[in-house]
Amino acid sequence: MTGPLAGIRIIEIAGLGPGPFCGMMLADHGAEVIRVDRTGATTGQGGDPTRNLLNRSRKGISINLKHPEGADALRRLVKSAEGLIEGFRPGVMERLGLGPEKLLADNPRLVYGRMTGWGQEGPYAQAAGHDLNYIALSGVLHACGRAGGKPTPPMNLVGDFGGGGMMLAFGMVAAILAARTSGAGQVVDCAMTDGSALLMTMIWSLRASGRWRDERGRNHLDTGAPFYDSYETADQKFIAIAPVEPHFYKELIERLGLSADSDFDAQNDARRWPLLKEKLSRLFLTKSRAEWCALLEHTDACFAPVLSMEEAPSHPHNLARGTFVTIDGVVQPAPAPRYSRTATELPQPMKFDQAQSFRILEDVGYSAPELARLHAAGVIA
Repeated sequence: MTGPLAGIRIIEIAGLGPGPFCGMMLADHGAEVIRVDRTGATTGQGGDPTRNLLNRSRKGISINLKHPEGADALRRLVKSAEGLIEGFRPGVMERLGLGPEKLLADNPRLVYGRMTGWGQEGPYAQAAGHDLNYIALSGVLHACGRAGGKPTPPMNLVGDFGGGGMMLAFGMVAAILAARTSGAGQVVDCAMTDGSALLMTMIWSLRASGRWRDERGRNHLDTGAPFYDSYETADQKFIAIAPVEPHFYKELIERLGLSADSDFDAQNDARRWPLLKEKLSRLFLTKSRAEWCALLEHTDACFAPVLSMEEAPSHPHNLARGTFVTIDGVVQPAPAPRYSRTATELPQPMKFDQAQSFRILEDVGYSAPELARLHAAGVIA
């Protein structure tokens, strides 16, 4: 692998959602990530690893961690790595004999990444949950939605991926840098509740300065303002406008031919927002999305068409940037961000076969007869 993380080996205990996203981020940027599945598990949707994009660019191996020799195999793998990531409830890895105290004793420089919803301690720590629960507790969900409506889940982007997987990837890299300097590893406790709260830092700043109401759909950035919202067009498609700054707002109003309408003069008068939103809604319904694109794209009006997943990969800007790639017939987002010197490789479907599993374990000292015995016993698959 190439990329800024080339030379780093990470052991990933297979999980769902945020853990694999963290592993994907590390692998996309050059780390060697070995994903350890339980024996009998499938590695992709419908058993096809090419369709589970979160698992891309990994090596894969199946080990029965409940078997003493399986746990020992993982320990030997971890001794060769700089990091491990796992997403079980607190205490599960300890019960397998694979908790941080034991693995850090084996490898004092190890960074042990733990991904959970609620964190390693606290009243909720042992409760089941999902993204929606975590962002509910952190204050994020309350802020998502339109005025007068109930909280609207922003899919599972904020808890699982922004506040979870991305946060753990950052924590892993930070702790690995610290371990390389100090020689001492540590545990990274990544809780999606904590991470989603952190993503709201700017909103907390606005609230502290008196510029944010603790009500859905009443603020500049939450669909309260007419100049930060999506609007339907004549062909039942949508556009998005976001000219928050006065000079960008002025450009939008001028290009829409609304400069003579004094109602639009007071951009930040919240009392006028419902009226302005109604006027803009009627106006945007008079042209198709393509017509609005012809008028507003490539300007400082802060405009973009609202594209579907089907449409986004073929938009000229995304094509020019290489924002999406097609690998083995599967369209997917390309690695991001980009680097000027250490280019990343094109992602590949996860590799998962017996020969590779044997090579992974041979690399940490297993002999061919040992591997044959472990395979026959169902310790590795």
